[in-house]
Amino acid sequence: MVATDIVTASIPDLLRLVAVPALGWAAWRDIKTRRVPNQAWLPLLGVALLALAVEVWQVWTGATVGYVNQRAYFLRVMISIGFVVPLAYGFWWIGGFGGADAKALITLAVLFPTFPTYLFPDFALPVVVPTLGVFAMSVLSNTVVVGLFYPVALTLRNAAGGHVAKAMVIGRPVATERVTEEYGRLLQTPDGFTRRGLDLDALRMYLSWRGASFAELRADPDAFRDPATIPAETNPPGDGAITVTDGGRPTPEDDAAADDPSVDADDEDPAEETEIADPWGAEQFFEEIEGSAYGTTPEQLREGLTVLTSDDEVWITPGIPFLVPMFLGLVLGLTYGDVLYAVIEGLGVF
Repeated sequence: MVATDIVTASIPDLLRLVAVPALGWAAWRDIKTRRVPNQAWLPLLGVALLALAVEVWQVWTGATVGYVNQRAYFLRVMISIGFVVPLAYGFWWIGGFGGADAKALITLAVLFPTFPTYLFPDFALPVVVPTLGVFAMSVLSNTVVVGLFYPVALTLRNAAGGHVAKAMVIGRPVATERVTEEYGRLLQTPDGFTRRGLDLDALRMYLSWRGASFAELRADPDAFRDPATIPAETNPPGDGAITVTDGGRPTPEDDAAADDPSVDADDEDPAEETEIADPWGAEQFFEEIEGSAYGTTPEQLREGLTVLTSDDEVWITPGIPFLVPMFLGLVLGLTYGDVLYAVIEGLGVF
């Protein structure tokens, strides 16, 4: 136990606080790039194993300052590691979590198998500790609660801006020329609204593979629709991150054509895609790249490119990086405790 004028806590619980800046950094990086390097979790996992080893030894030998029920403690450790860890992996396996999301939850399950305790002169944190007492489960439930506010905020923002549409609950409109600067997924096809539109990472991969800029694509969609215009030597597609950017460099003429109001994609009469064996070279793209383009299909790519070369404004769903509500859920857990448990208890269920 370490006691200061401000807070009193065990050494393992103090070590665990390193998760706050670490997960905060990961959440910030997830917002900016939608990528968190694997190496980011290794130091935190090392701290988790160290804290767990020290705490297990303290509980086993009775070296804890206060009374700890050994049976309850080890049961909670077993639930956290034996249930939450496989749960996180399972969510990743079925596509519910991204890789970084699963690794974050797995790390938290090892780092916080039980609720930590921080004693201040006049109060103790967390405030609400559920009967189960598995902290990682509470972080997960807090994450879900925080995430529920996102579509509400998005809807209010769209309504305030006069953007009222079916997609306003899960998306927002952006100027088409700026979609390569965004993360997310199109919510449109030529037939209208869809939840499974073109992934914008896949769009950047396609542009990089083809060696073309988005301005070039929009300036001459008929040429790009013809697979015969694909270079004999294509480029590596990359991973679609915004730092990869477009594969080509727009020329001044391309920029002028893209900005010239007299050149309106809506006024053009593109050739029927059914007349071309492989419109946009979509099939060739997926045959040549290694792996998957974030689950995108050739049909989704074709439909997305058709929308992006004909509309000046499109709806996208930016999604919310799961690490952001998870970080907020962690902070809530360390301060207030289990929000969902408090709500259910307040309703008289418990």
